[in-house]
Amino acid sequence: MEKKLVLGVILLWALIVSCEGLSRISLTKKKLDVDTLRAANAARRQHFSQNLGLAASSGESDAIPLSNYLDAQYFGVIGVGSPPQNFTVIFDTGSSNLWVPSAKCYFSVACYFHHKYKSKKSSTYTENGESCKITYGSGSISGFFSQDNVQVGELTVTDQVFIETTRESSLTFVLAKFDGILGLGYPEISVGNAPPLWYSMAEQGLIEKNVFSFWLNRDEEDTIGGELVFGGVDSKHFTGQHTYVNVTQKGYWQIEMGDLLIDGYSTGFCSGGCAAIVDSGTSLLAGPTTIVAQVNHAIGAEGVASVECKEIVNEYGDMIIEMLIAQTEPAKVCSKLNLCAFDGSHSVGNPIKSVVEMTKEKGSDLLCTACEMAVVWMENQLRENATKDRILAYANQLCEKLPSPMGESTVSCDEIGNMPDIAFTIGGKTFTLTPDQYILKVAEAGQTMCISGFMAFDIPAPRGPLWILGDVFMGAYHTVFDFGNDKVGFAKSA
Repeated sequence: MEKKLVLGVILLWALIVSCEGLSRISLTKKKLDVDTLRAANAARRQHFSQNLGLAASSGESDAIPLSNYLDAQYFGVIGVGSPPQNFTVIFDTGSSNLWVPSAKCYFSVACYFHHKYKSKKSSTYTENGESCKITYGSGSISGFFSQDNVQVGELTVTDQVFIETTRESSLTFVLAKFDGILGLGYPEISVGNAPPLWYSMAEQGLIEKNVFSFWLNRDEEDTIGGELVFGGVDSKHFTGQHTYVNVTQKGYWQIEMGDLLIDGYSTGFCSGGCAAIVDSGTSLLAGPTTIVAQVNHAIGAEGVASVECKEIVNEYGDMIIEMLIAQTEPAKVCSKLNLCAFDGSHSVGNPIKSVVEMTKEKGSDLLCTACEMAVVWMENQLRENATKDRILAYANQLCEKLPSPMGESTVSCDEIGNMPDIAFTIGGKTFTLTPDQYILKVAEAGQTMCISGFMAFDIPAPRGPLWILGDVFMGAYHTVFDFGNDKVGFAKSA
């Protein structure tokens, strides 16, 4: 099974940062000392148990301290085997498998810079040997299944099926601050049908409440980067009550999302509803290019101008406006202009592709996508009774704000105080992000660069339009994943 997006976004972003010189990641840096980190985590757990009352009724719960790297990677320590062999892992709600590098990983550079699992040193190891592969957005891993005890905080899951990786094909994994990934998605997207760790915890009666919850600290200077609690929630890290919404499709933690508001004004595209995936393994907020372009325009983000987008506006803008005024169904405008093959569903299929990725395909596909975006923008302006000249000028401005080929957009750090709030509508309630919450600040060589927390990622119908609510959103809102009732809850982080 191919993992379509989630981790790919965060890892791709980490690679972008390092390639562009925005990060101080270096191959010559020493490996993270997991034993030291584990000792620090033990002290943190003592702090949690003494000072942070866990709201998990009278049953068992387990608080896992997390480390925060550049507000882009949150990871913690687990132990695999008996005695435990320690690994740093991303706790990723966008995948469902646990994997760590294997001692049999001989030909991947990434394995030489991370800790490797040695089955011969574990008294509880059980051989499996079935081969597997997982493809992420920025690379892939392959290896084989094994079975052993996994220690997470104070809990020990026995006979957990996991993957020993023998190949990690991307430079991303070489530069990663973590050894492996611990997936917390549903069994439906688990490669090899291996049970997710939370499922094993519930089956083995290790936790009383079938929930886990995240608090992600956005203060990178704080010694405590965040907290993951299995079996409950930590009342110290949120205010008010959680708003719960149903999981609409198992696999990822997928929910229904409504309109996105820029400074209180509707963007329109998701007013009829969009799907959203809540994903701790994505550092940014990923969403439809149509909306991300509007957000980037509103906050003054600078992306790479799209020649195809401007071509559509310049050559077909007048016709699009006239067709919309004539009450042509918006989904059929581009097909009537012979720019799309079908009425609003030109690229329905499994592969999840960004607009930029479509540039590698036939030009007509990109022109179709650009046309569909222009229709949404122009329709939105028509509702505001804008003049034709103003509509065309606005569409051209949005074309200029399309994300760059790798998805990143920068903003002026001096203008953060003047930027609008961005709000998501979920469960009939509004969840607002302030500029300080959706802008990432990256320091390098004494200078600070500000990065837009919004990244374009397009998933076509019928599965899309889709948002990925990553760490930017989860940092502002404490998140509860209730697998007992198939719900996700949000409350303001504290």
